[in-house]
Amino acid sequence: EGAGFAAAAIAELHPQSGREQSGRENRRVRNYEPNKRVLVTGGAGFLGSHLIDRLLAQGHEVVCADNLFTGTRRNLEHLHLHPRFEFIRHDVTFPLYLEVDQIYNLACPASPIHYQHDPVQTTKTSVHGAINMLGLAKRLRCPILQASTSEVYGDPSVHPQVESYWGNVNPIGVRSCYDEGKRCAETLFFDYHRQHKLSIKVARIFNTYGPRMHPNDGRVVSNFIVQALNDEPITLYGDGSQTRSFCYGDDMITAFVALMATPPEFTGPVNLGNPTEFSIRQLAEKVIALTGSKSRIEYRPLPGDDPTQRQPDIALARAKLGWAPTVALDEGLKKTIAYFEAMLAGAAPSAATK
Repeated sequence: EGAGFAAAAIAELHPQSGREQSGRENRRVRNYEPNKRVLVTGGAGFLGSHLIDRLLAQGHEVVCADNLFTGTRRNLEHLHLHPRFEFIRHDVTFPLYLEVDQIYNLACPASPIHYQHDPVQTTKTSVHGAINMLGLAKRLRCPILQASTSEVYGDPSVHPQVESYWGNVNPIGVRSCYDEGKRCAETLFFDYHRQHKLSIKVARIFNTYGPRMHPNDGRVVSNFIVQALNDEPITLYGDGSQTRSFCYGDDMITAFVALMATPPEFTGPVNLGNPTEFSIRQLAEKVIALTGSKSRIEYRPLPGDDPTQRQPDIALARAKLGWAPTVALDEGLKKTIAYFEAMLAGAAPSAATK
């Protein structure tokens, strides 16, 4: 379990290694080029694959590192022959040695079903993964963006949530592997920034949905859509009054790119999400209506530590990024439903579908 830490420590003890010098030389050369070489960890996942598409469309080279625990090759198959794309099967709990100009660290299971499957590994992915990617960024002196989460706020007593709110998190609950892992990762990012003057960006991502979501990830949007398309009961946990704010994937990718482009002195954390709030029951009713489903709503007990409210205050994102989401929930749901319809029909939905 200490392999990642040991290797990272060795790299720290030998800052003038050939690998380090090579990185510096390459970086001096690459700075003359108009486009960048970008590492996206977790790039085979829902958001990571869309981010890769956006970066390639902007003319950058992209290296995707993913262990395919929750990500899938299907999300990247349209890039198989792309001349500026490279895939590496890699687990971020182990060090990675590359020469890049920017790092987006998105690697971590993000749905309760997946992150609770192996909670120890989830925490290691957040913490060891952060240490390894921060070590790489330090060696290369390149900016790094951390995909954090609204779960750092826990079950909030402040509504809507602002970045200055410290949260209300259960440190020993069933969701803690994810919540506290992400909180610790934020700590590491800011300590590397203060101690090593590293250029960091921390994004706190609120509920996001869209094509390429995993159909069995247990998230509310994908759950409801798949159940509705199969005319199965829509499983609603609790009484459905708990609220969420849903941001379409393309809007989130625009925010990522805008955040990375901010001046070095702006580190975040910054809330990224759609501030329009809906109850879970409202979402279920929308999905049933948009799919024309015969599904009925079925109520089940609320899972442990499930937050009752989640809504971002995005004033900081508006001010610093010039960003706000543009895709309304109904519009985004229609595109997401079309994606899952094709998938369930066995039509192999195009990974490039937006």
